[in-house]
Amino acid sequence: MDLLSGTYIFAVLLACVVFQSGAQEKNYTVREEMPENVLIGDLLKDLNLSLVPDKTLTSPMQFKLVYKTGDAPLIRIEEGTGEIFTAGTRIDREKLCSGIVVETRCFYEVEVAVLPDEIFRLVKIRFLIEDINDNAPLFPATVINISIPENSAINSRYALPAAIDPDIGINGVQNYQLIKGQSIFGLDIIETPEGDKMPQLIVQKELDREEKDTYIMKVKVEDGGFPQRSSTAILQISVADTNDNSPVFKEDGIEVNIPENAPVGTSVTQLHATDADIGENAKIHFYFSNLVSSIAKRLFHLNTTTGLITIKQQLDREESPNHKLLVLASDGGLMPARAMVLVNVTDINDNAPSIDIRYIINPINGTVVLSENAPVNTKIALITVTDKDADHNGMVTCFTDHEVPFRLRPVFSNQFLLETAAYLDYETIREYAIKLLAADAGKPPLNQSSMLLVKVKDENDNAPVFTQPFISLSLPENNSPGIKLTKISATDADSGYNAEINYLLGVDAPSEFSLDHHTGILTAVRKLDREKQEKYSFTVLAKDNGMPPLITNATVSVTILDQNDNSPIFTHNEYNFYVPENLPRHGTVGLITVTDPDYGENSVVTLSILDMNDDFTIDPQTGVIQPNISFDREKQESYTFYVKAEDGGKIPHSSTSKVTINVVDVNDNKPVFIVPSSNNSYELVLPSANPGTVVFTVLAVDNDTGMNAELRYSIVGGNTKGLFIIDQTTGNITLKEKCVVTDLGLYRLIVKAKDLGQPESLFSVVIVNLFVNESVANATWIHELVHKHIETPVTPNIETTDAFSPTSDYVKITVAIIAGTITVILVIFITAVVRCRQSPHLKASQKNKQNSEWVTPNPENRQMVMMMMKKKKKKKKKKHAPKNLLLNFVTIEEIKADDVDNDGNSVTLDLPIELEEKTMGKNNWGTITTTFKPDSPDLARHYKSASPQPAFQIYPETPLNSKHHIIQELPLDNTFVTCDSISKCSSSSSEPYSVSECSYSVTTFKTPVSVHTRL
Repeated sequence: MDLLSGTYIFAVLLACVVFQSGAQEKNYTVREEMPENVLIGDLLKDLNLSLVPDKTLTSPMQFKLVYKTGDAPLIRIEEGTGEIFTAGTRIDREKLCSGIVVETRCFYEVEVAVLPDEIFRLVKIRFLIEDINDNAPLFPATVINISIPENSAINSRYALPAAIDPDIGINGVQNYQLIKGQSIFGLDIIETPEGDKMPQLIVQKELDREEKDTYIMKVKVEDGGFPQRSSTAILQISVADTNDNSPVFKEDGIEVNIPENAPVGTSVTQLHATDADIGENAKIHFYFSNLVSSIAKRLFHLNTTTGLITIKQQLDREESPNHKLLVLASDGGLMPARAMVLVNVTDINDNAPSIDIRYIINPINGTVVLSENAPVNTKIALITVTDKDADHNGMVTCFTDHEVPFRLRPVFSNQFLLETAAYLDYETIREYAIKLLAADAGKPPLNQSSMLLVKVKDENDNAPVFTQPFISLSLPENNSPGIKLTKISATDADSGYNAEINYLLGVDAPSEFSLDHHTGILTAVRKLDREKQEKYSFTVLAKDNGMPPLITNATVSVTILDQNDNSPIFTHNEYNFYVPENLPRHGTVGLITVTDPDYGENSVVTLSILDMNDDFTIDPQTGVIQPNISFDREKQESYTFYVKAEDGGKIPHSSTSKVTINVVDVNDNKPVFIVPSSNNSYELVLPSANPGTVVFTVLAVDNDTGMNAELRYSIVGGNTKGLFIIDQTTGNITLKEKCVVTDLGLYRLIVKAKDLGQPESLFSVVIVNLFVNESVANATWIHELVHKHIETPVTPNIETTDAFSPTSDYVKITVAIIAGTITVILVIFITAVVRCRQSPHLKASQKNKQNSEWVTPNPENRQMVMMMMKKKKKKKKKKHAPKNLLLNFVTIEEIKADDVDNDGNSVTLDLPIELEEKTMGKNNWGTITTTFKPDSPDLARHYKSASPQPAFQIYPETPLNSKHHIIQELPLDNTFVTCDSISKCSSSSSEPYSVSECSYSVTTFKTPVSVHTRL
């Protein structure tokens, strides 16, 4: 029991080792002569391959029958299912196992490879061929002749030739029958030690040659198969004369060992036989029995006289390892002697091993084509090595002759799997000639070689490679369309279609370029312009024709070189600059900006003024225009010239642009009264005139332009009863109400003409004398009256819009500071009261005027500061200023006599009564015709009025000069340097950013007014 258990365990371990090595065996039984397409077995089920764990397979499971090239396999296998069927080739056991003498079992072996490599295993299938009774037993000859001596005793036995049946077992010879034996002869069957059935003829009655010498009958042989098969032969028996003694062999059985390389003629054995007879009956004749095979008869020679057996032909153990020689010795009698000679042919190492290649991968024209992407351990072929020799002479080893990426892995006895041992690379080695060597263990050893060709199939595993991964090109602009830029080239280590390369432009490639698919020539299909685009960067692709195709890209950079193909470009077709007329020489008029799309020296632009214009200069590089003259709009309003821009190219290009400089008016001229021409004239107003009647028209002009020349008229003094009104636009003075008796008399109206200049307007005043009376009885007296009233303070109007200007307030503050603290307090109090009593119209006017003061520094503020500084300087230098620098002022004070609640409140107006021409000239205002000339009579000094008008008091005051500064930044391409509209600017610097001082004089009139209510 222990022995059986150990044997079982060993068998299980051996099976596990075989399974792990990827090799298995499976036995099936198949009867011979089976028809085609008979199912024999199912490998998928029989090997439990359905239990293989799920794996990611490169291809479906496949069963590949492995057989020698040129052989016709007896079976076929369904590659997808593993089902085994009989093939169309006839299965004949007798033919398949014809060389088998002793062994009665006949096997047919074949190998099956289970693919793919992930689940590879090699299965050896052994088919036991079952014999069927497909052959009838046959006698060696159809007629059997035998001679029996007439003195043969009853029950004497004589051997008959045995029948031969290729079938085995029960299907072989089983029985012999004697047909028509005539009761004289019988038949018996004996079985030899080898299992052969031999027929023997038995003599049942005495024979008498003289009575009958010949007997003819039939002998029948039968097998035991189903259906039973048989055959017959004619047995002819001759009765011969009496032969008393038969020959006898000294040895009935002889076994001889002869090496297979024994030369022809070599003695095998010497048979010895004796006969007790004498004479002719004692002569012995040796011969081979008809049971000796034809092969043995061909190989051995038997001397019929001596009984010496020699080698007739060269022996071959591999053809037949032993021979049975049944030798008969006859003295002419009917009972020859029998001797069996067994010749064993001993092995000599005379056979080189044989190499049998059975391809797992079907070859094409004798060459295995293997993809370079094949994984390691890819099975190529099953190598079977055999040696016909025996023992050590038949032990074979197999190997390859040099280092190759392949190896032989043993699977079964003398069987090896040829598989890949490393990855293949078509680009390195495209073909392998694998030399297989097989050597036996004989002394000396014999070997055999065989060549197996493996051709590596190229796969598209190499992408194209650019000779230059980055291609830098340069091209002058304005090229000819279609010009060749360069040839792009790439190589591919693959072959065939896999190495064919097509060149393509990347998706980022601009339409200006084209690439030939086959040659790789890059061309510019359009005319390129550097000014539109200076650089192009795009990708080019190299794509092979493999499946799937592989793609490589390279970067192409094209730089467009500049050509001087562009003229300088002005930012404007025409430049218009506006400059104030007080712009100093070498100040900045404006900036000319020019561009040139070209590059380098081709884009360097130089500016110049055409026609040798000396009035202006331009910086050749910056384009800043500066004047060499002083502007005066009243003399010339604009200047026009052309500027030329020229680049620095070898062949220069140029362009011109028109420049117009417009001189902008500055409010530097006061209005000048034309009518009345002096303060001494008068006009008669009839009391009977109706309200609305134009009694006088004043007219003033202003040498400025635009808003600086627009004038507005107003009555600022003398209209104490509000009898007159003036049209602010036309200057028409009209009656407001019907005159009454108390209205008769001389009215000195102070009319103010103010321009609309910004940020500060200029004005002038004139005295309009209106004499309200029926007639002029004494013109001389009226003239004297007019001259006398010049020194009398003028009473302000009841309705005036200029009486409470910010200028008078600041003057009051200035006077109050000089007069003392008491005067300051009084003036502030009076001013506060007066402001509270201003009409809504006056407040709105003052508000508008205050709102406009943000444009420029308030001149009144600066008057006060500058006056204080001047007073300090005057105290140091002189106590009295020159008379010609003074302006005479009159202070008009009006007191309401009828208003008991007035509390002495008064309104102060500053009104000029005399202008000094020299003072005007000193302030650089140009020649201006003033309303009051120096030779005008002093009305306040010569006239004491008896009329309802209040008295005038004139207080001379020194005029104030103030300066304010304006800083204006210069724009980048078109700069205008201006000043405020009321000031005339002078510059101490010619730089684009300069500080200008604007000076002007302010005339202040201070008139205390006593207001009388009209009865």
